[in-house]
Amino acid sequence: MKHFAALFRAVDQTTKTSRKVAAMAEYFSTAPDADKLWCVALFSGRRPRRTITATVLREWAAERAAIPAWLFEECYPIVGDLAETIALVLPEPGQEDDRPLSEWIAEIRRLSAAPEEDRKAGILSAWDSLGPTERLLFTKLLTGGFRIGVSQKLMTRALAQATGIDEAEMTHRLMGDWTPETVSWETLIHAPDPGADLSRPYPFYLAYQLEDLEALGPVTDWLAERKWDGIRGQLILRGGGHYLWSRGEELMTDRFPELGRLVDFLPEGTVIDGEVLAWNGPEARPLSFNALQKRIGRKTVPKKLLAEAPAILMGYDLLEWQGEDLRPRPFAERRALLEEAAKALPPEAPLRVSPVVAGESWEALAEERARSRELMAEGLMLKKRGSPYLSGRKKGDWWKWKVDPLTIDAVLIYAQSGSGRRANLFTDFTFAVRDGEALVPFTKAYSGLTDTEFRQITAWVRRNTQQTFGPVRQVTPEHVFEIGFEGIQPSPRHKSGVALRFPRMLRWRHDKPLAEANTLEDLHEMLRLYAGEDAA
Repeated sequence: MKHFAALFRAVDQTTKTSRKVAAMAEYFSTAPDADKLWCVALFSGRRPRRTITATVLREWAAERAAIPAWLFEECYPIVGDLAETIALVLPEPGQEDDRPLSEWIAEIRRLSAAPEEDRKAGILSAWDSLGPTERLLFTKLLTGGFRIGVSQKLMTRALAQATGIDEAEMTHRLMGDWTPETVSWETLIHAPDPGADLSRPYPFYLAYQLEDLEALGPVTDWLAERKWDGIRGQLILRGGGHYLWSRGEELMTDRFPELGRLVDFLPEGTVIDGEVLAWNGPEARPLSFNALQKRIGRKTVPKKLLAEAPAILMGYDLLEWQGEDLRPRPFAERRALLEEAAKALPPEAPLRVSPVVAGESWEALAEERARSRELMAEGLMLKKRGSPYLSGRKKGDWWKWKVDPLTIDAVLIYAQSGSGRRANLFTDFTFAVRDGEALVPFTKAYSGLTDTEFRQITAWVRRNTQQTFGPVRQVTPEHVFEIGFEGIQPSPRHKSGVALRFPRMLRWRHDKPLAEANTLEDLHEMLRLYAGEDAA
């Protein structure tokens, strides 16, 4: 655990990418295999499940530190992190335990199944034998809240340096449904069996937002298609079965069972990159994201919902065909193969190929982009005809050209403090629109302002609090903010009757008084214009 704690400090205390990578590469070169495997799992989001609630941990920590519970609760929001607060208030350790990371995780798994009395004794004993950083990490692992400021891409780069394996190949080896309990370091990193995990997806190729249209050169070098508003996914047909992965490496097969019919129509060894959409068949157009969202959080989908929001895969790219990896081939060639495969499918097959958006000039494509919302799309994707299918976010060959966000001017009415480094700032806000003399709350937002603006609004909130409701402060309705969002849907759960998709603060409207904020009628007019048939 000491070695892992040293790595944690090294990457947590620097903002330089090169130093983070060097520290991780050193760890992957020197740590025991079991610890390296758990480090990769933790850094890629494969955390142990929560062993105990935060409430109980706070009680036990206050008891062990011999301080009243109210004093611990006062310290917690100041520090901004539960595990760090516990590490700071506990007395110096009375003993030393130098077990490796993998053994401490085994101890956490043992405690999760132990009676509460034994669980408490085990946790107090661990706190009494670990240094401050080790305590912090142990507590984060207990709560299932371990996170670190290192992207999986950087970790993969460090692994590549430590092992000599190509970074793109390493990225692929880390994909899929593995855990430290199901693989070893050797089988995951050094000797992966291609047939051991038939469900393993390829790393997704991600695009940057377009910045300079003129820099792309001739329009003939590019293929344009709609940026559909669904769930990016990879459908894998191998071993007689099918697997559906989201971009976030979540296995979603059971939530979209209708895609399994493609096993009957496409050959073994097929992998398609596309967008899962709720689809209304006869009119050949997607339903709103709201219709699809009803299926996202379910492990099993009832027949009624399958009928109301049937799903298809809108294919973007063909990554594997009859077991051959097509990613190095030019995009235009991969797409032609996908179109040819789709031609042989019967009409009831749940696969479409995303149509090419024709445009003989950038001006013509700009006009097509402007039609995106009426087609239930977010904009256009621009892909260079000769581009291979890479991994991760790369600049140059793929660009997303999204439509501008919808906007509405709203009034700040509630504020709540953030967490972590923003624990001393008010960063989470509730906004309202006018309805006659009343203000109707309709959304929350917590991103979009600069650190300076967050400090300014925090000082104002402290001076202008009218009431407090736990951590939430009701403030004087005075400040207007421009709220941007990607979509709007009807919502009976909200007093306003609407729900926004991806709301964020675009700017603080110092130039607008309260009387010029938008109204509830304005909001409902936007709903009628942009919510699609779900609003009808």
